[in-house]
Amino acid sequence: MAIILRLDRMMADRKISLNELASKVGIANVNLSNIKTGKISAIRFSTLEAICDVLDCQPGDILEYRREEASPPS
Repeated sequence: MAIILRLDRMMADRKISLNELASKVGIANVNLSNIKTGKISAIRFSTLEAICDVLDCQPGDILEYRREEASPPS
C-alpha cells in the first residue's frame, strides 16, 4: 500500500497511550489499534479530525504517501 500510517510515531512524540487516545477520540481500542498498525483500508474524516485534534497535529503528520515502485517488465 502506498499510504503509510505514522500514528504510532505521533503517539510516541505526544507521550499518549493507545487507551488514552482511544478514550479521547471516542473510538474502541481495537479500532484505534488497527489504525495504528495499518490494518485498515479506509479512515473516516471525522475520526482523522478527532485524532488530529487530540494530538494537535495535521493529517500529513499521520499519513504519508510513498509512490510504489513499478515492476520491471517481464
